[in-house]
Amino acid sequence: MIVLVTGASGFVGRALCAHLVAHGVGVRAAVRDAAAGFDLPGCTTASIGDIGPQTAWRQALDGVDAVAHLAARVHVMRDGSPDPPAAYRRVNVEGTVCLARAAAAAGVRRLLFLSSVKVNGESSTRPLTETDGPAPEDPYGRSKWAAEQALAGVAKETGLQHVVLRPPLIYGPGVKANFLRLMRAVARGWPLPLGALDNRRSLLYLGNLVDAIWVCLEHPGVIGRTYFVSDGEDLSTPDLVRRLALALGVRARMSRVPPALLGLLGAICGKRAAVDRLTGSLQIDCSALRRDTGWRPPFTVDQGLAETARWFRMVAG
Repeated sequence: MIVLVTGASGFVGRALCAHLVAHGVGVRAAVRDAAAGFDLPGCTTASIGDIGPQTAWRQALDGVDAVAHLAARVHVMRDGSPDPPAAYRRVNVEGTVCLARAAAAAGVRRLLFLSSVKVNGESSTRPLTETDGPAPEDPYGRSKWAAEQALAGVAKETGLQHVVLRPPLIYGPGVKANFLRLMRAVARGWPLPLGALDNRRSLLYLGNLVDAIWVCLEHPGVIGRTYFVSDGEDLSTPDLVRRLALALGVRARMSRVPPALLGLLGAICGKRAAVDRLTGSLQIDCSALRRDTGWRPPFTVDQGLAETARWFRMVAG
């Protein structure tokens, strides 16, 4: 079996390539420019340039059995794009359609699309299931939902097998953005005003995600399905801080600031959306994936946090 992995040089892509190689799967890493140096042992590379509606996929797909499509445009805010929604659509929607049509023409059996829980919005009052309707709130979430719909259309037209995974916040070695900032704050012993929160959020350790992707690339029961995937244990933000502190070998320091006041401060500072994500709930139910495939997360939350903390200590010095 040969799998083409798009976004192979990214946070999830590198981990997936290593996971597949470790399980004896042939991996072809699709990268923007192979000359830039993708050095993961056991992988061959294919230069595909920028992903969009005109990407030439033929050589990259030659002899490939399945595709794990991880590449996506995530952040547009500071790249000077005059039309951010169009930039998301070009890569995440039109680029996915181009790849799917090329894969079908090349005789590829299956395409896995890594979507996002953002298709269902930014918050929940109960664990969401795959039967809940889409409610994306930003251009990224809307582009992922549009890509899911377009991919289903191509699959119906061409017979290409497809499966969609919608993960929540992903953490693990190499994590960036808000999770990395939280780790730094906890490691430095900063007093965080989060002790009064009573929210619940689903998380997904990187090792669990790549294992679920591997299962979905081969399992016969997932064709045409969309699945949530998570660690299976939802945490409040204070609990996450405490368990991060334990993994980092430091003391968790939190004060009890009312959530309403945190929201007000976030609005004043222009960070209301970020504060809402930190203080609100967003839970998903991944029982459908477990039921249909028998998949179980190979790592617990504490094991995932321990591996993430080990990496953090190495890079933080």
